[in-house]
Amino acid sequence: MSDVVDTKEKKIVASGTPSAPASDSRESRGGFGGMRGPQFSRKKNTRRSTRPPRARSEFDQKLINIRRVARVSSGGRRFSFSVAMIIGNRRGSVGVGTGKGADTAIAIDKALRNAKQNLVKIATTPSSSIAHRIEAKYSSARVMLMPSPGRGVVAGSAARSVLELAGIKDITAKIFSPSKNGLNTARATIEALSRLKTFGGIAPVVKGESPKMPEGNAE
Repeated sequence: MSDVVDTKEKKIVASGTPSAPASDSRESRGGFGGMRGPQFSRKKNTRRSTRPPRARSEFDQKLINIRRVARVSSGGRRFSFSVAMIIGNRRGSVGVGTGKGADTAIAIDKALRNAKQNLVKIATTPSSSIAHRIEAKYSSARVMLMPSPGRGVVAGSAARSVLELAGIKDITAKIFSPSKNGLNTARATIEALSRLKTFGGIAPVVKGESPKMPEGNAE
């Protein structure tokens, strides 16, 4: 028994202090693969692009619909894309345009140019609302707009998009049409907005009441 103990002591003395088992953790390896420190950090791309920054468009835009259409010719059917778009600067100018092209990007670009050609300047009150109630009809869509102080924009479908992009507040829109055609609704809304007039002596609108029109004082 003493011989066995002596041999163990000799082994310990010969090898010195017994070392702890190697750990496989990332800390013992110094991070990922032992690469840690500023000398191993990834270099950033310091090259600057020579392309000038893209200028932000004056008008905000929203697509009403985008669909694929086909034209039948002698060689077969030719497919293209049709786009309807509303644009506005939220400061009283709004327009609707359509475009068609072989690609969606081409169709959107054509619709944007067409909408800029059909821009309408709206006569609004100092509170960015409308002065009186107005109705308009375009094709099968009929729209009625009413001022509603303190209620915000109460509208749906494409009429809401037109009013928001025009920057009008405190207004209620009612659509009297069984049709779900958003393009006709948007054009009927713009037709109603284009007919608005400002009145110099108009009485302030009270919530729940219709504005009173002064006689012979329209501008």
